Amino acid sequence: MKPKILPYNPKLKETARQLRKNMTAPEVKLWNHLKRGQMQGFDFDRQRPIDEYIVDFYCKKLMLAIEIDGSSHESEEAQEQDKYRQARLETLGIRFLRFTNWQVIHETDGVLIAIREWIRNNSPTA
Repeated sequence: MKPKILPYNPKLKETARQLRKNMTAPEVKLWNHLKRGQMQGFDFDRQRPIDEYIVDFYCKKLMLAIEIDGSSHESEEAQEQDKYRQARLETLGIRFLRFTNWQVIHETDGVLIAIREWIRNNSPTA
């Protein structure tokens, strides 16, 4: 099955490029496990523009976005924005896994297990 081509705002390309150059420590740590097909052979992109947003990590074949939430996501307002953003992207068929910075740094194995489990249960080849 050919991956669905998703719309994105071209104005976000430069922002995404800058985010890739300035990844947070948790993003770097998770990226080291996702890049080059290390996650069960699936390719992930980092800081991927989709629609009017940029997701931390995205796998086209799985239509899976992985988000790492830092302290900027803790306020009630930020959580509402995250819910809206995620719901909008879900209308395009994207599915989400969310982890906190703390989980990625301190519970890396648990995060990787959760991603592998999700892939095992949701992969088109499973």
